[in-house]
Amino acid sequence: MNDREHDIIDEIGGLISEERSLRDRSTREMGLSEEEKARLRTVEVRLDQCWDLMRQRRALSEYGEDPSEARVRPADEVEGYRS
Repeated sequence: MNDREHDIIDEIGGLISEERSLRDRSTREMGLSEEEKARLRTVEVRLDQCWDLMRQRRALSEYGEDPSEARVRPADEVEGYRS
């Protein structure tokens, strides 16, 4: 694993921690403020983008291509994979 992948994994870890914190707060306090809901949505989207970026990098590596060619895809593209 190279430095860029470590950076992505570190970002994923931070986002997961923040997501858990927001979800825990939502459960304990019976809901989130509008600002917290917006932040949770931002975190969820960014997590999807990070996971997508890791999958791209791994696929490029697997096929002998340069993983640094992987790019963060727009949120609407990454989120569209769910449907």
